Amino acid sequence: MILFPAVDVLDNKAVRLLYGKRDEVTVYGTPLEMALKWQEMGAQYLHLVDLNGAFDDSLVNKNTLIELIKKISIPVEIGGGIKSLDKIKFYLDEVGATRVIVGTACVTNPSLMDKACALYGNKIVSGIDAKDGFVAIKGWVEKSSLKPLDVALDMKQRGVDTVVFTDISRDGALTGVNLKSTKELSEKSQMNIIASGGMATYEDIKAVKEANLYGAILGRSIYTGKIDLKEALKI
Repeated sequence: MILFPAVDVLDNKAVRLLYGKRDEVTVYGTPLEMALKWQEMGAQYLHLVDLNGAFDDSLVNKNTLIELIKKISIPVEIGGGIKSLDKIKFYLDEVGATRVIVGTACVTNPSLMDKACALYGNKIVSGIDAKDGFVAIKGWVEKSSLKPLDVALDMKQRGVDTVVFTDISRDGALTGVNLKSTKELSEKSQMNIIASGGMATYEDIKAVKEANLYGAILGRSIYTGKIDLKEALKI
């Protein structure tokens, strides 16, 4: 299992949001210093999110993201407002990200995933964010009529093998991961599922590992010190 420390970038600052709300923000310094901190503590992979991109397609963080990816040595997956082939190519070919996470477009423009997977294979990851059992899109502000498993299976047919699955009701709340839904998605889709949202304790990490999930994202828990990344990596 891979643990992915998260660096969420808003207005060129490293932040954590509560429930994905833009006005529920805590700032934690610069994105690069956070990325270097997690790398030095032993992280194998970084989860990077461009929140400005997710909220309004803004490129305000462009130079910050480029600098971060070029200055750290571990692989980086990046998401946030990636809705076109041009943006996918930009992050993979120009910026040097290891893989990109496409969220909203999985629902609104699934044919994009056909083209992206044909070009980049397993560098394309599907981001599936659930609210009350349904997939949320456009920076989590709109709820679709689709179930997470339906989207995952559609993505699998199009060539995607990895999904970041977030329970929005738990994101940033330190209430524990939604293990039941995440494990169910993993078992029924037979895809690589990365658990996201609510990871709060070492018990959560053990539970995710025992559920044979591919990975888990750590956010607020490591920023507040509730979880020590070094200890988590030992587990």
